[in-house]
Amino acid sequence: MIFVESDAIFMENRIVMRAREYIHELASNGRHHFTTADALEVVEGNPPAVRAQLRRLRQQGLIAAPVRSFHVIIPPEYNRLGCLPADQFIDQLMQVWREPYYVALLSAAERHGAAHQRPQTFQVMVRKNRQSIECGQVRVEFIARGDLEKMPSISLNTLRGILRYSTPEVTALELVGYPNHAGGLNNVATILSELAGEMVAYKLLEAARLSPLSWSQRLGYLLELVGEGEIAQALGPFVRKHARSCTPLRRAASVAGAKRIPRWKLIVNVEVVSDE
Repeated sequence: MIFVESDAIFMENRIVMRAREYIHELASNGRHHFTTADALEVVEGNPPAVRAQLRRLRQQGLIAAPVRSFHVIIPPEYNRLGCLPADQFIDQLMQVWREPYYVALLSAAERHGAAHQRPQTFQVMVRKNRQSIECGQVRVEFIARGDLEKMPSISLNTLRGILRYSTPEVTALELVGYPNHAGGLNNVATILSELAGEMVAYKLLEAARLSPLSWSQRLGYLLELVGEGEIAQALGPFVRKHARSCTPLRRAASVAGAKRIPRWKLIVNVEVVSDE
């Protein structure tokens, strides 16, 4: 179990209380999450009785369970959502799961200021596939990247603590690497036009070296396409040195008769149109 210091003191005292009192005590100490095991340590009653109390609190809209045995306390301002916003419980959930992560793709792009349109789903990169979360109106999508622990990330403050995000440079590379999770290449191009100003050339190259080479080939082309050739130049020598063959812009599309871009060793087999 994971407790902040005040929670640990609270648990040591072994105060017996009802579930409603328990969640009030947690919230008054700034904590808005708990596990079923945490509640069983403190709430009065045997395990079936405690779980019944928690069910009643869920029915009353006072708590929600994004995943089994992990609960969030819902402040009045989030009653409409029927859950805490994802950015206020994902870090805590990942700690319970002992799972490395970072917020990624469209959700990371939005945090970095590339908010072409607000994502409908909160996207989180993890090491292996996990089932999506639906909690009230909150949706969380998990995307798998086995080597995510190698990737640069940044920690940013939220109302409930900290949250890890992919850097702008990693975000850009993953947008072209996972276009099906980013609304397609047209949407990716639009986001890149907004995200480019947040990227730093040497950091982009460092992230590129940790990612599939084909991502750099596609990203360099798309950055040039949206008028961000200056930042694209950071990838040019890297691609020329390491790319041994041409890669298609869109993997699933035919390459027959498609235009080739020698400097990126890229087969432009789909037309990409940015909304910008």
